[in-house]
Amino acid sequence: MVPVGAEALREGSDVVGGRMRGWWKREWRDRNKIEKVEFQSMIMWHVVPWFFFLSWASLPLGVSMKPETLPLLLGWTLIAVAALQCVHVNRSLRRSVDHYLKRAELPRRDLAVAGALMAVGLGLALALTVLDGVKDEMIGFPVLFLAIPYGQALAFAVPVRRFLVHFAVIAALLVCAFAAAGVRDGRLVALALVIVCAALLTLLTSRCGAWTLAVMWEGDRAREIEARLAVAEERLRFGRDLHDVMGRNLAVIALKSELAVQLARRGRPEAVDQMVEVQRIAQESQREVREVVRGYREADLAVELAGAQGVLDAAGIDCRVSGSSAGLPVSVQSALGWVVREATTNVLRHGDAQRCDIALTVTGERTTLTIENDGAPEVVPESTGTGLAGLRERLAMVDGSLDVTSGGGEFRLAAEVPLPRPQRSAAGTREPEEVGL
Repeated sequence: MVPVGAEALREGSDVVGGRMRGWWKREWRDRNKIEKVEFQSMIMWHVVPWFFFLSWASLPLGVSMKPETLPLLLGWTLIAVAALQCVHVNRSLRRSVDHYLKRAELPRRDLAVAGALMAVGLGLALALTVLDGVKDEMIGFPVLFLAIPYGQALAFAVPVRRFLVHFAVIAALLVCAFAAAGVRDGRLVALALVIVCAALLTLLTSRCGAWTLAVMWEGDRAREIEARLAVAEERLRFGRDLHDVMGRNLAVIALKSELAVQLARRGRPEAVDQMVEVQRIAQESQREVREVVRGYREADLAVELAGAQGVLDAAGIDCRVSGSSAGLPVSVQSALGWVVREATTNVLRHGDAQRCDIALTVTGERTTLTIENDGAPEVVPESTGTGLAGLRERLAMVDGSLDVTSGGGEFRLAAEVPLPRPQRSAAGTREPEEVGL
């Protein structure tokens, strides 16, 4: 049965509302801050030409054309060309912006088409001026609009100086053409000023926003490079420490092994003593390597909490940390330190958090770390799921557990680790403490 009347209207509104909510979740909430700024800028750049088309081209020209066959034909053709300009600049906008942001090559064909459409439009405006087909000198408004779509495309493609030179040439050619058509006095100056206004307007609405985007993306790339350099520096430190530990010991092992071989060939009993020494040095090397790796892999929980708070605050996220890690075993601190690292990374990379609360609670039996933040996506990204699986494996090594809940834009991560028996007896009567860092 086909719904009619109010029922059909309700069903239609539910469908549209559901699609809009789906679009909101897919196209907006899952973007990071810079992507949101770029998305908003793209919407504005798509809308601006149509706004000026309605206010400066179609409406002024439509009400001012004289009711004669040729002026009407030229006028409506001019309006159609202006609409084509808007369509073309919208279709080529993504390529133009990508070129400015150094993601793509210069869209030369798009610029050529935009310039050709502007030239055709200005030619039609000149013809209307020659025929006196527009009332009350209203031709200046369409001329002002005709330069805007081309200016928007050009603003993303060339440096500002070349942009101004292009429009200076356009203004000079336009003034010469209208002067040849019989336009005199202040109207020629007005036409030149119209082109200047179009150039400045497109620079303000297009180039300034694109420059802001470029600076934001450059800052984001700088932060990514800084993070990679930090990882590389840590790898170098680990390699240096490992070399310092193993280099000398391996050299001694090689020398003593060679000495033991020579002594064994001569039948000397000292060869056994040398091999015993080699064995001792090898065991000592194993111990030292384990200490280096343990120091590299184990995280200091207090340092991780302070670092997370500093990083999140620097990113504009209000981060509150409560609880003290003093007295916790090294194994517990290491496991929970990795939880803090992974959770901080997820808050920064996924969603659009405005606040993050980190609470560490120590009881007589367990240590609980809770991390909550807003602005979380409805669907947990795949990379986040992989990171959480790794955390569960690390926590399982100390008999810990990880609980994750997400919904309504809120994301909550709770890690629990049991305390070793000596720690339990020492803290058995102690109440949960929360001390701000």
